[in-house]
Amino acid sequence: MKEGTIIKVSGPLVEAGGMEDANIQDVVEVSDKGLIGEIIEMKGDVAFIQVYEETTGIGPGEPVTSLGAPLSVELGPGLVGQIYDGIQRPLDDLADKAGDFLERGVSAPAISHEKKWDFVATAQVGDTVSAGDILGTVQETEVLQHKIMVSPKLKGKITALTSGAYTVKDVIGTLEDENGEVHELHLSQTWPVRQARPVSRKMDPTVPLVTGQRVIDTFFPVAKGGTAAIPGPFGSGKTVIQHQLAKWADAEVIVYVGCGERGNEMTDVLNEFPEIIDPNTGKSLMQKVILIANTSNMPVAAREASIYTGMTIAEYYRDMGYSVALMADSTSRWAEALREMSGRLEEMPGDEGYPAYLASRIASF
Repeated sequence: MKEGTIIKVSGPLVEAGGMEDANIQDVVEVSDKGLIGEIIEMKGDVAFIQVYEETTGIGPGEPVTSLGAPLSVELGPGLVGQIYDGIQRPLDDLADKAGDFLERGVSAPAISHEKKWDFVATAQVGDTVSAGDILGTVQETEVLQHKIMVSPKLKGKITALTSGAYTVKDVIGTLEDENGEVHELHLSQTWPVRQARPVSRKMDPTVPLVTGQRVIDTFFPVAKGGTAAIPGPFGSGKTVIQHQLAKWADAEVIVYVGCGERGNEMTDVLNEFPEIIDPNTGKSLMQKVILIANTSNMPVAAREASIYTGMTIAEYYRDMGYSVALMADSTSRWAEALREMSGRLEEMPGDEGYPAYLASRIASF
């Protein structure tokens, strides 16, 4: 743990001194309230921190503690059907703790650490496994089988693996790597949101994504593994089209990111999706949907992170072999968040005040 103190506060941007041992992208806790933030720039022993919560009342001299790890998400059984904020805090659990109006510093595990899942091992003791290999399965919902995979950081021989009822933090087995070091295996794993999960090769997008909208499938076909954008002015129906894609597209998992959009639009999603019967499974649509809500009245800094949170969760289910549709609504609100943060960092602006690296950020997404 690396500690410092606040020098200056400017909206969600905090400058903290005495952080010479900290690194860019480290997650920090700001003030005694434990507000979550992320270091986005270092100048000597001064860290520039974007805080993911309201900073009103925070002043110079308050403590800042670096947790020594980048912003990461928890991946495991229990993701499907959840609604998260931009940094993967479960909003339902936070509402149970703090009521309808969330207090600052309230936190909860992204997935339940108490619920037990029936794990069925498919790998065997003595098997040599590497990143992405399947260890076993868990029935996450009625329609989705969650595949427990070897973490991308591990490779070696399984020395123990047992079927049974486990929480995501229980040890389900052990793995011995090439250096003889033994690693514990769990139902869950964590992964930094700003780091793409590794792939062995990129497959050609040759299979069409049947969107359920005939005009799109006919005139603007989209391939599985491909990307598409829906440009248009305010009120033209971009969000409505994305709702339709989430409801009817031929995908096994839907990750819907509400990035800076109006709160009532996410309310429509929450009200409609549980009532819709998925034509492919005959069950509620929410049994294959993960929602990330960082609406326009939520902190701007977390809006920027929400895109990466959604992408990492989508990549996780892609690694299981599922067809995943990721919706980000909207890229323009994300760009506005980048502009606001870039301005506070005093970076040289590009067109209309957006940062010069905006095009490359959108392209990489």
